[in-house]
Amino acid sequence: MIATIHSSKLNGDVIAPASKSSMQRACAAALAAGGTTRLHNRGNSNDDNAALEVIKALGANVHEDGADIIIESSGIRARENRVHCGESGLGIRMFTPLVAMNNTAISITGEGSLVTRPMDFFDLVLPQVGVDVSTNDGRLPIIVKGPLTPQNITIDGSLSSQFLTGMLMAYAASGARDVSIRVTNLKSKPYVDLTLSVMESFGLPVPENRNYESFYFNNNGLKNNLVNSREYTVEGDWSGAAFLLVAGAIAGEITVRGLDTFSTQADKAILKALMDSGAGISVETNRVSLRPMPLKAFHFDATDCPDLFPPLVALAAYCDGTTVIEGVERLAHKESNRALTLQEEFGKMGLDIQLQENLMIIKGGGGLHGAALHSHHDHRIAMAGAVAALRATGTTTIEQAEAINKSYPSFFDHLSQLGATLKLGV
Repeated sequence: MIATIHSSKLNGDVIAPASKSSMQRACAAALAAGGTTRLHNRGNSNDDNAALEVIKALGANVHEDGADIIIESSGIRARENRVHCGESGLGIRMFTPLVAMNNTAISITGEGSLVTRPMDFFDLVLPQVGVDVSTNDGRLPIIVKGPLTPQNITIDGSLSSQFLTGMLMAYAASGARDVSIRVTNLKSKPYVDLTLSVMESFGLPVPENRNYESFYFNNNGLKNNLVNSREYTVEGDWSGAAFLLVAGAIAGEITVRGLDTFSTQADKAILKALMDSGAGISVETNRVSLRPMPLKAFHFDATDCPDLFPPLVALAAYCDGTTVIEGVERLAHKESNRALTLQEEFGKMGLDIQLQENLMIIKGGGGLHGAALHSHHDHRIAMAGAVAALRATGTTTIEQAEAINKSYPSFFDHLSQLGATLKLGV
C-alpha cells in the first residue's frame, strides 16, 4: 500500500488506540492466571491478534462477546507443538518462558523482521531453569522443552525488558517460592512496572521489586488459588498516541482521548518532550489537547522509551535549533535499524540527522519538503513520515505503508478524521 499525504491543517478529537503493550501482557496474564477474563477495549493490531493466537495454542479458549473478548484458561497446557508469534518482538520474548512451562518440545516461530532478530539470550538463560532449548544460530525458530523450574538466576536486561516480563509471569504461574531473578543493565524500567501492574490486576503473585536489581518471589505461592473471573480494561496506547500528539503540535488543534495520565507506559514520556519543545499542550484526566506554537529544540533521554524516537524526530524537525536525543543504542534490533532508517528517510525530506555514538543530533527548523519515502516494513517509520508530511511543502508518499497494521491499523483513518488530506492506494 502507498500512502500519499499532503500538507494539512488538523482539527478535532480522536480516541487513542488500545495499547499493544497492555493488551499482550493481559493475554499472557489471563492464560497464566487461569479462570475467565473479560477484556475491554481490545486491541486489533497484528501483534494483538498474534498474542491471541499464541494463548489459544497454549490451551486458552478465546471468543468475542460484542466489543469484548472472553478468555477462558485452565492453565498453560499447550494443545499444539508449534506456536507462531507473528512479527511481535514482545510476543516472542514474553511468551517463550510460558511455552517452556510445558514438558513437550514446542517450536516457536515468527515472520518478517522477527526472523532476523537475535534470540541467543534464550540459549543462555532457559537451560538454567531446566529447559532444553535450541535456536537457529541465535535466530528463529526456537525449540523449547520444559518444564521450567524456578531457580535463582541472573538476566542481562541490556537488550530488552521483554524477556524479563515473560520470566516474571512464568515464575508466578509456576508458584515460585523463595527465589529471585537478578537483573543487570536493565533498560525500559517503566515496562517492567507495567508488567507488575498487570500481574497484580490478574491476581498473580507479584515479586518484591528490589530497586530493579532483583525480583524476589516469597513463599506464599499462588495467592488464594487466584480468582475464577475478572475484568480488565486495556489501556489507551501512549506509543501510538505519541504520533497524534506530535501531529497536533505541528499541524493543528486536536484532542486525544482515552489516555491514562497515571499510566506506567514508558512512552507517556512524550509529554515531557512536547512540554520541553514549547508545544501548546493541555493535560487533563483521560485527555490531552495540542495546538501549534513556536517550537524550540530540546534534549531528551529515550533510553527507557526507544519507541519514541520516530515521533520525536518528526517533532524535532520543526523545532528551531539542534535537538539531541539519547539512547540510539536501543534502536539496532527493532523492525529496522531505526537510527539509520530515520536518518535515511528524513534525509529525503531535507532533515539533517547525525549519529554520534549513543546520540542522535537533529538540526531542525529549516522546514521539510515532500519526498518518496519507504517504511522499511517498520510501522513507526511509516507513521513518523506521515506526521512529518503534514507540514512539509509538496506531496509525500510512503511505500509499504501497511506496516502500520503491526501496531495501529486505524492510524490513517484517525489522521483523516482529524482533517489530514491523504489517499491510500496500491
